[in-house]
Amino acid sequence: MKFRMIQRCRDAFPIRLMCRYLRVSARGYYGWATRPPSARAQENARLVVRMRDLHTQHDGVIGSPRMWEELRYAGERCGRHRVARLMRCAGL
Repeated sequence: MKFRMIQRCRDAFPIRLMCRYLRVSARGYYGWATRPPSARAQENARLVVRMRDLHTQHDGVIGSPRMWEELRYAGERCGRHRVARLMRCAGL
C-alpha cells in the first residue's frame, strides 16, 4: 500500500524523501516497482478477461454464483469467493 502511494506521487515528491517519511526502504520500493506480476496476479487477470466475455454474453445480468458455475463448466479451477472478489474489483 505504501509502495503504491509512492508510485502515484513520484512526480510531485522525491522517491527517497517519501520512503524516509513512510519508513520503507528505497531499495524495497525499487524492487517492488521492477518485479513482474506474480503467477496469481497473472491468473486473476486472465480470469477477469474471461469473466468480462461471459458478462457481455449474458447482457450484463449475471451474478457471481452463476458466473462461477459457468467458469467451472468451462474447465476453470476457481472458487466462488475468488470469482465474487474479482467481479467486484472489475466492476461487473
